[in-house]
Amino acid sequence: MIRFIDTYRDQFCVEFICKTLNDHREGGFITPRGYRMHKSRGPSARAVQDKAIIEVMLRIHKENYGVYGYRTMHHALRREGIDIGRDRTARLMRLAGISGKGSSPTTHTACPQGGYPTGPG
Repeated sequence: MIRFIDTYRDQFCVEFICKTLNDHREGGFITPRGYRMHKSRGPSARAVQDKAIIEVMLRIHKENYGVYGYRTMHHALRREGIDIGRDRTARLMRLAGISGKGSSPTTHTACPQGGYPTGPG
């Protein structure tokens, strides 16, 4: 909602946007004071920590040829000494645009398609 107010604050004043949003939602949503407090605050400790972890993830992802999924990345981060859960690892990987190798759409076999391998004799 902060992004919405930032988009339209040049056309309408913050007080008008907040009042309009509060009129259309029961129980109120955001006040002009709350908006200004949010803008004056710095990033949270978790956001700062997430940014540092994402940098480590990008390094690990690059070092391992981009094949680590969230489970393997979780174990690699634990080996690096970062205490992090699997769900948070998955969330940060999505946020950073990192994904594992994935599965192949085709099946790779030793046999040619349609039967057993034919050999001499």
